[in-house]
Amino acid sequence: MRQFWVALATCASLLAVPARAEDVAGQFDYYVLALSWTPNWCLREGDARDADQCDPAQDLGWTLHGLWPQYTRGYPAECPTNQPGPSRNARGAMVDIMGSAGLARHQWRKHGRCSGLDGAAYLALSREAYESVTRPAVLRRLDREVALPASVIEEAFLEANPTLKPDMLTVTCRDGQIAEVRICMSKALVPRFCGADVARDCTLDNARFSPIR
Repeated sequence: MRQFWVALATCASLLAVPARAEDVAGQFDYYVLALSWTPNWCLREGDARDADQCDPAQDLGWTLHGLWPQYTRGYPAECPTNQPGPSRNARGAMVDIMGSAGLARHQWRKHGRCSGLDGAAYLALSREAYESVTRPAVLRRLDREVALPASVIEEAFLEANPTLKPDMLTVTCRDGQIAEVRICMSKALVPRFCGADVARDCTLDNARFSPIR
């Protein structure tokens, strides 16, 4: 009988899933720059929250959702770090491209801590990444909601950014709407190919795209 319990314990130990090693700040492969189409986000979530960025006076289109450290497969999150976070002033200075200081704070806590940078440097790098990408002007000229293939959004970004190739960005959808454009970049912010888990394009032929408010 003792041999039975020993054998059972051995099998259990072999079947046990090992705990994931702790994510280490600064140890990742590349970044994903996530750009959110604000009018659609406001319809899905922001209006219900009375979010400041949904105020028509803000005139926001493609805003910075975040700059995310990424592994070849998967990503780190909430890494332990001794680096100080961004100050209130640094977070507030991101409102023009992120829509809110609260989002800047959240992005630092979840993603920025894994960059190996301090908070101010991470937000500065996020702005640099955002400003390195040309957002297609044609998408700001719409005066009504349209339904279009998600591939049209990708093509618009490729045309506006000749250094980008199709395997360097992906378009995501949510609830039938265009949600985000995600662009893969090296640690030096040079466009690069996306990992397989990032390169999952929306395949909708009639994704909704709302105009600037």
